Amino acid sequence: MEILIYSARSTFRLKYVLNTVFKDLLGIGYRLTNDKEEFTNSELPKINYSQGPVTEREILIKPSPLLFQTGIKEQNLQIGEWQGLKILFSTHEEEEIPFDIFASVFFMLSRYEEYLPHIRDQYDRFEAESSIAYVHKFLETPIVNYWVQKIKKILAAKYPGLQFKEPVYRFISTIDIDNAFAFYQKGVMRTIGGYARGIVNLNWTNIKDRSKVLAGTLPDPFDSYAYQLEMQKKYNLNVIYFFLLGDYGINDKNLPSNNRHLQKLIKHLGDYAKIGIHPSFGSNDETDQVRKEINRLSYITHRNISDSRQHFARLHFPSTYKALIENGIQNDYSMGYHNFSGFRAGISNPYYWYDIDTESETNLKLFPYIFSESTLKFSLKLQANEALNAVKGLINEIKKTGGTFTSMFHNESLGDYGEWNGWRNFYEEVIQEAV
Repeated sequence: MEILIYSARSTFRLKYVLNTVFKDLLGIGYRLTNDKEEFTNSELPKINYSQGPVTEREILIKPSPLLFQTGIKEQNLQIGEWQGLKILFSTHEEEEIPFDIFASVFFMLSRYEEYLPHIRDQYDRFEAESSIAYVHKFLETPIVNYWVQKIKKILAAKYPGLQFKEPVYRFISTIDIDNAFAFYQKGVMRTIGGYARGIVNLNWTNIKDRSKVLAGTLPDPFDSYAYQLEMQKKYNLNVIYFFLLGDYGINDKNLPSNNRHLQKLIKHLGDYAKIGIHPSFGSNDETDQVRKEINRLSYITHRNISDSRQHFARLHFPSTYKALIENGIQNDYSMGYHNFSGFRAGISNPYYWYDIDTESETNLKLFPYIFSESTLKFSLKLQANEALNAVKGLINEIKKTGGTFTSMFHNESLGDYGEWNGWRNFYEEVIQEAV
């Protein structure tokens, strides 16, 4: 059985939201009509998306202008609260659904607020503190999922014959390889520079360990790959590795893509897991540079590259995602904040990106992540033994809503060396909590 939805106007934004809510999240069909007579006479379950009732037995949702607009305009969000949840576009009336749930879903998923004027950080990133979710204290809640659960409950009570898809929780372990090795294969100039920094900073441990690695008597501290594969096998994990293959720069310091040891590593890990591109800091918004880096990885793996995550979590709307789409990327894992844990788009499930620039739903699927170990350590100033308690609640929110938990770690932290001493254990604790 499908749901019949009445709206005086049909727009691409409205269809995108209805696809996401009903087909993707609830697993139920719908039909959109602007014919009042058809809507009135139909025996199907009914949702009326207009300013007033059409029939006696319907669910009325009063629309705000957002889904009937094009481009970017300042929005009157009308923040409210309903049954313990924060809501956007509130009607402030005693109604069954007292807010425009469809506009609210679109506002969150499209990242509409990131198109509006805002202050960016030193790396040209939108910060969590600028978001509606942070300001109104629902950043740690997959608010979209809970809104959809509410409408599901109302539909089920009014139309008991409806059959909904049960959400299925999934876990994906993703690991970024920004810097494959700490000391190994760095080349003469970078090695000399490393020794010089060690002397200037009186870091004798660094100098000693660098020497041992170069002499072959100590494993490289960032070479945690055997451990990663051990965890993958032990817990039967779904793992994706993202490799940085950009041109060398102040924020892009991996080995060159033609280094045979790096290529060997990529091929080795590719035998056990999916390999994705980690578009460099210098590539953001540069379609040609993104293409160059994807081609490098494709050449090494002899595979088409369909997965990506932005280095430094640099996202610009809509240019970043346009560049990925133009280069054949189908799945992106960048939807999260660099400086806070939580749900950037307010959702715990993968979903398709809507391009406001062209007013069209795209085939680029976004997999949100809720934290990285770097965020916990450097932004939130947590110790390794404190980190699990800080993220347990977020993981449980994903489980409760049947979402996909995508963890983000780096090979450096899993090396358990230097400033990352003690963090390897945290990775296994997260896995145990996740599975």
